[in-house]
Amino acid sequence: MRSLDTLKGQATLVTSDAIEKIEGLQLAIETVIRGKPEAVRLGIVALIAGGHLLVEDVPGVGKTTLAQALARALHCTFQRIQFTSDLLPSDVIGLSIYNQHTSVFEWKPGPIFANVVLADEINRTTPKTQSALLEAMAERNVTAEGVTHPLPAPFIVVATQNPIEHHGTYPLPESQLDRFMLRLRIGYPSTEDEKQILRDREYGDPLADLRPVMTAAEIVELQGSVAEVAVDDALVDYLMRIVAATRDSEMLDLGVSPRGTLSLFRAAQALALTEERSYCIPDDIKRLVIPVFAHRILVSTRFSSSMRRSQEAEAVLKEIMKTVSVPL
Repeated sequence: MRSLDTLKGQATLVTSDAIEKIEGLQLAIETVIRGKPEAVRLGIVALIAGGHLLVEDVPGVGKTTLAQALARALHCTFQRIQFTSDLLPSDVIGLSIYNQHTSVFEWKPGPIFANVVLADEINRTTPKTQSALLEAMAERNVTAEGVTHPLPAPFIVVATQNPIEHHGTYPLPESQLDRFMLRLRIGYPSTEDEKQILRDREYGDPLADLRPVMTAAEIVELQGSVAEVAVDDALVDYLMRIVAATRDSEMLDLGVSPRGTLSLFRAAQALALTEERSYCIPDDIKRLVIPVFAHRILVSTRFSSSMRRSQEAEAVLKEIMKTVSVPL
């Protein structure tokens, strides 16, 4: 791999203004999500990489709050969709309504037409409604009645789900999971952080005091900068060896898809940008393998254990990473 000095010499796109914006966004969200800088950073990575985010954790740890904080810190449109068993696809994407005064059908866009869309408890709705998100997440368009309607830029879906509760839920199929660039868990806060959370909410909700620190145009500009981050050929080969190992592993029935490969590549570029670099390093790949790949692979039933599916997938990925040599 080329030396870091060589890569640094190529990198001119990381401006102090861009770094200031990213740091400001991180700090703003951390005033609400205490003690979870990695979860906040991954949320920002998904945003500036142009991907979508799945937040999967037990109730009450801040899944919805993270999505709301991300939205409030951006000067963008925001919509929250509370997914329930009786939600229809038209409740998400919109529908055409007949106007008796004009005698024509008028398109009424649904809540999906926002810059930041919170799909709360996405596994509580039926597969038919879940699938209404597929085109929007993949193509940034919605097609209804033969007409294609573009979605605004930037566009990110932040979905939440509880992996513990199964009554009345519909697990997301692999085709839907593959649309999410990253999946993350927040986890319980430390004792000190939880104490600070209590103090923060002693006289109100800090979420209500969160002010926007970045505009839609600035986000789109950052997304353009991500594509310019340098990735050495040796790092691309390293990424491909990891992908190949998931496809060849006897412990897996389903390896990483090409979409997953591209997601890790783009997420690594975004992570480098948030770390004030215009070039990727091996640690960017290693840090993102589990958030990007774990929800895309399927552990063989021959190797299943008492762990939840997500934990099994992460354990397998950790073993695979031990077998793949890191470029020097």
